[in-house]
Amino acid sequence: MRRTRVNVVSDVHGNARDLARAKDGADALICLGDLVLFLDYADHSRGIFPDLFGTANADRIVALRTARRFPEARELARRLWADLGLDRDAAIASAVRKQYAELFAAFPAPTYATYGNVDIPALWPEYAQEGTTVLDGERAEIGGRVFGFVGGGLPSPSRTPYEIPDEEYAAKVEAIGEVDVLCTHIPPDVPELLYDTVARRFERGSRALLDAIRRTRPRYALFGHVHQPLAARMRVGSTECVNVGHFAATGRPWTLEW
Repeated sequence: MRRTRVNVVSDVHGNARDLARAKDGADALICLGDLVLFLDYADHSRGIFPDLFGTANADRIVALRTARRFPEARELARRLWADLGLDRDAAIASAVRKQYAELFAAFPAPTYATYGNVDIPALWPEYAQEGTTVLDGERAEIGGRVFGFVGGGLPSPSRTPYEIPDEEYAAKVEAIGEVDVLCTHIPPDVPELLYDTVARRFERGSRALLDAIRRTRPRYALFGHVHQPLAARMRVGSTECVNVGHFAATGRPWTLEW
């Protein structure tokens, strides 16, 4: 009997080169979002922010965010935008469009994708080509198994583009019902899965997602979002919860085979 192999990536953050070959050896690619690179915390010279404001200002804003001095970071960003004299939303949308054009062109077929918290969903229809299926609060069958997809993140001090209220997120989780594989950008609300050991902070996870895992018991719950998690893999009841990795840094997909 022929086996099915699916490769899964998350947190692509501008890595189009490796994305183009991320499906190699698999029947399909799943992308769990965060295509955009706004600011590379490992290399402050890369991303939309340093392109607009320079590496020195990127160093400053990373230092403030790392210290969790978010109001000061927002005030710095406000002053930089004022000095630049450009419409903020228009400038960001223009830069994101350039990245999306390259990244969506790199998606192999078939790809099943959902949004990350730094993505701009309204722009995706402009770039999603034939062979790329975008899903959010929806299901798809791959190789005889049912996959459910929930995109986006929850409100946080970072105020990233696709953060939605907890109630709206919970409604999307509820809408997909029972599935074999639950695919989300953010993790369930489990401390070991939420703590980033390099940033030294907890990211936001979903309590509704955790409740759904306990109630519906999918075989797998796959997610990303936390780049250097304290625990990359653990069981919640009978469900294997897996952080599929920081693709921007590793260039390697996580593989599910059955």
